[in-house]
Amino acid sequence: MNRKALLVYVAVPIAVIAGAATYHRSQRNRELDHQAAVKGEGSVPVTLVAVQERSFRPAVAFTGTLLAVNRAELKAEVVGRVTRVAVQEGDAVAAGALLGAQDEDDYVLGMQAAEAQVAQAKAEALQSRRDYDRAVALLEKRSITRQAAQQAETAYNANKAAAQAAESSLGLARLRLRKARIVAPFAGQVARRLVQPGEMLSPGQTAFEVVDNRRLEIRADLPTDAMALVKVGQRATFRAIGLDGLVEGRVTQVSPSLSQDGRTLHVRVEVPNPGGVLKGGLFVEGVILGEGLTRSGALPATLLKAQDRDAEIYVAEGSVAHRRKVALGPEEDGYRPVGGLRIGAQVIDSGKDLVAEGCRLRVLSAAPAAGE
Repeated sequence: MNRKALLVYVAVPIAVIAGAATYHRSQRNRELDHQAAVKGEGSVPVTLVAVQERSFRPAVAFTGTLLAVNRAELKAEVVGRVTRVAVQEGDAVAAGALLGAQDEDDYVLGMQAAEAQVAQAKAEALQSRRDYDRAVALLEKRSITRQAAQQAETAYNANKAAAQAAESSLGLARLRLRKARIVAPFAGQVARRLVQPGEMLSPGQTAFEVVDNRRLEIRADLPTDAMALVKVGQRATFRAIGLDGLVEGRVTQVSPSLSQDGRTLHVRVEVPNPGGVLKGGLFVEGVILGEGLTRSGALPATLLKAQDRDAEIYVAEGSVAHRRKVALGPEEDGYRPVGGLRIGAQVIDSGKDLVAEGCRLRVLSAAPAAGE
């Protein structure tokens, strides 16, 4: 390839890339110029929402993770090779259902051998009891010596003790067989299956996890200033990713003491979940609703993007946009309390992303300041 052809081969792609970058840059600049022109000309079309006066319960915000009330990690109790796995992850299981087994045949044979030993020991004990009873009768007739009668008694006691030991061994064999079979402690679903047939399990090694998602709980740590507000039985509401609307629960436990550092109060919120829509492990944000009502200015929660305790919004005053920093309370029934704005103040809803401080507005619609 000659020098001229090489230059053409390299220059053409560079020119294409440069042209594309220039085009996108010019498009972006035109868009920014358009927004600046719109703001400068005072032609920003907006809709307004009035600050309403609504009633709110005192609320304490919390975050936490949903967990099944009934959940269990099932661990191996004996050493053995996994010979059977009866379930897959996600399977529904009844209480007592077999999930897996270790060296089941070996433990069954051990139990059968122990049963045979019990039968033999009982037969020997029964025969020695007959011999002892006969010896007692003969001793009364002075047909045998006292020493012979005592030997019969000793043999009977020894065989009786042997029968009891055999029964204990049978109990241990049955216990080992029961421990070799991993069963569901309650009705639920298999959340995790951590074993495969043929694997060796040691005592304490986790094999399955079973959860019952019909009742969930949230364990949350609250600030100490919530001590006087939170009580057992209060309603809690929260939002979860992937679900529309609020989910409700109840406070079922409030710790009688603060954490060791004295900074947090531990509470437990129970959440009914009969349809199984909610899943364990889901992160949630919500509030615990206290007693009594207070009146406050409020705005629809959909208008406020911030999840924190404050936000910046724009209000319309004389067809001019002004930025205001406001304090926000937890959401309740689709509204959030707003501090720092008078009742009836007109807040920009649609078009808020196009306005700036001092921008002139063209109001398309304005909602009246209606209360509850």
